[in-house]
Amino acid sequence: MSARLTVWAPGGFPEVRPGDDLATLVGDVLAADAAASGDAPAEGDVVVVTSKVVSKAEGRVVLAADRERAITDETVRVVATRERPGGLPPLRIVENRLGLVMAAAGVDASNTPEGTVLLLPEDPDASARALRAALRSRFGLDRLGVVLTDTAGRPWRDGLVDIAIGAAGVAVVDDLRGGFDAHGRPISVTVTAVVDEVAAASELVRGKTAGRPVAVVRGVGRFVLAGDGPSGDGPGARTLVRPSADDLFREGSAEAYARGLADAQGLADGAESGRG
Repeated sequence: MSARLTVWAPGGFPEVRPGDDLATLVGDVLAADAAASGDAPAEGDVVVVTSKVVSKAEGRVVLAADRERAITDETVRVVATRERPGGLPPLRIVENRLGLVMAAAGVDASNTPEGTVLLLPEDPDASARALRAALRSRFGLDRLGVVLTDTAGRPWRDGLVDIAIGAAGVAVVDDLRGGFDAHGRPISVTVTAVVDEVAAASELVRGKTAGRPVAVVRGVGRFVLAGDGPSGDGPGARTLVRPSADDLFREGSAEAYARGLADAQGLADGAESGRG
């Protein structure tokens, strides 16, 4: 039998403003799409929502008189900084309050009113849990997942992809360790980031400028959880953030070189002082 994945993004989503009931807006768009196409949300589906509309509904809109200040305020650790030509502010790769390492701390100036920028949701996993609860109730479903996405770059690869920054009702990883491959060899490393793959697939139909911030992914039901509470919501996307102790690249190459040079100079100065 074939394995099949279906992904679609309904149109007609309205402009979101601070204080809007996002669950109602998402539910209305999914219901209208179901009436037109016959594809109502079903058991095992995953509803994917861009974090941009979540941020707007939650009032995470700030004045952009000083976007660089907003980036600084959201930063907990600088990974790398590079100057840019043409008088542009420097590029900053940083760790933000959510533990995510990304450019500009995830502060977004696109698809937002002139003179404002968007910050990421304060707790994307909590936002996903609330949205899941409302959609499960509205459509009478038990096994329904929700993933919140944002766009990010990747080390050693050009181009951007959408990743999951919030998740509820979905197993965030598929841990294959301890199993065997098709040739009977033991698998000791592979842990697939399921919610990131769902996020990336959804972006192919949502697009950056099409005004379609919501998508439905069907065909990954084996990863979708049932029920309420922690067991039904799952561990959330925050668990995908790599712990500091396991991060081999906690700073940029230029920063690491400068720090190593400074450390070496400090050792040399100390040795010289000891001889004196």
